[in-house]
Amino acid sequence: MSAFVHKTIGELIKETATRYPKNIALISPEFRIRQTYREFYQTCRDVAKGLMAMGIKRGDNVAVWTTNIPEWLYLQYALGMTGGVLVSVNTNYQTHELEYILKQSDSTTLFLMESYREINFYDTVGKVLPDLDNHTTGNPVSEKLPSLINVIYIGKRETTPGMLRFDDLIISGKDITDEQLDERISSLDDDDVINMQYTSGTTGFPKGVMLTHHNIVNNARMVGDVMGMTEKDSLLIQVPFFHCFGCVMSTLNCVYHGSTMVILEFFDPLKALQTIAAEKCTAVNGVPTMFIAILNYLEFDHYNMSSLRTGIMAGAPCPEETMNQVRTKMHCPEIVIAFGQTESSPVMTMTRRDDPVELRVSTVGRLLPDIEGKIIDPETGADVPANVQGEIVTRSACVMKGYYHAPEATAAAIDSDGWLHTGDLGEVDEKGYFKVTGRIKDMIIRGGENIYPKEIEEFLYRHPKVANVQVVGIPDKKYGELVLAAIQLKNGEKATPEEFTEYCKGKIARHKIPKYWEFVDGYPMTASGKIQKFKMKEVFEKKYKA
Repeated sequence: MSAFVHKTIGELIKETATRYPKNIALISPEFRIRQTYREFYQTCRDVAKGLMAMGIKRGDNVAVWTTNIPEWLYLQYALGMTGGVLVSVNTNYQTHELEYILKQSDSTTLFLMESYREINFYDTVGKVLPDLDNHTTGNPVSEKLPSLINVIYIGKRETTPGMLRFDDLIISGKDITDEQLDERISSLDDDDVINMQYTSGTTGFPKGVMLTHHNIVNNARMVGDVMGMTEKDSLLIQVPFFHCFGCVMSTLNCVYHGSTMVILEFFDPLKALQTIAAEKCTAVNGVPTMFIAILNYLEFDHYNMSSLRTGIMAGAPCPEETMNQVRTKMHCPEIVIAFGQTESSPVMTMTRRDDPVELRVSTVGRLLPDIEGKIIDPETGADVPANVQGEIVTRSACVMKGYYHAPEATAAAIDSDGWLHTGDLGEVDEKGYFKVTGRIKDMIIRGGENIYPKEIEEFLYRHPKVANVQVVGIPDKKYGELVLAAIQLKNGEKATPEEFTEYCKGKIARHKIPKYWEFVDGYPMTASGKIQKFKMKEVFEKKYKA
């Protein structure tokens, strides 16, 4: 019998708050917030009423562009109660990417914060929406974005022309009764889309992955069960909320199991050490580069890590030495590896807490309960025997509903039998342990961030000096891979790497800007005229040997 549960996010948070009202739900040291589940649930209800007062209906797409601040979490669960779809926006995005996402997603509403590192969100939104200052409530903000009606600012700025303020949103919700909100919650279905994550595609443009309550609640349940999460656990969440790693494997995982969410606005090794020690966290999630930065922090030994028990390392292969140090120096004997992709909500396989270390570094574990997976021949689609390389495919109730407004891309990803084709190459052994051995797609994974060369190539083609451009990933010890752009300039043109780096700044996310720039006369080709990227990679890998 299937163990899948049928709950909406609104029902889940109510259930947890009823069961563990006095348990601490949320700790945000940077914002001095510490809330019990009863208090957290009430705040989420207050935000949900504000959303209803503003006119958010079931199925409306709502973009959220902030770091890991408490308001992101309140919106995650408030939208879960009202049926609004949370469109998560990468905090590294710049004007070009923000405008595309708002338009493609048909977002009716955008929530934004002031700034993050060198990116000023407020100013960026002003560039994308030049008429915002004159915006009147209830009307489209821009001719370019006809669906966008509301822009809500989270922060301390005193005047925000054309924008509503988050605090005012909550005040306006006082006109909505508890009965009206409860009626909305009970009207929702767990098969409704509730979360839209944008993942770059081989077409060069990000696609909106439509995930339902059912998809992500069940994935969070299974992930936490493998970690052994209970109401006694507290998880340090330093991975971005805008990824499934943050909002499914971390926040939703905690709420499902009654655990405490201990959040950092963004990753910082010192803050991670301080927070684990001060809050006695029992679990920590991160990509390998985060764990490496924590372990190598100069004053690592000054902080007590003995409260830790488990955590998830995902997003990139884990070096054996790092795994051993996390287990011993960080006191995390039950650390596990997870593998999947956004389209599968996201986790498909995990190692188990009692797996030997060699399996935790050489494989990505076994399938989660109720999740099917196998290896097929990418050419014929036939199943292949154990220990033979092929494409990893998966099928379950965690597979996405599809890509937003992209039926052809959906049909290409999910076949007629319901199998999601991951585009990852791998093999599985006789005991059911999967290994990832490569990629059919040209995707680059830099420090846990998926980067699709086609997207960067299409952006660089706009530069007036570019005749042709090819982007590949180059191995790197710290980040796993770094981006290299090989540019063929138009006749008579000259250029420098600095010029191109400058061209990218403020337009595409920092992690997508190539680290290496090569100016070439041509590319290795097949007899039929196709560019051979693997040959380019071989040449440049030797040059930039990690």
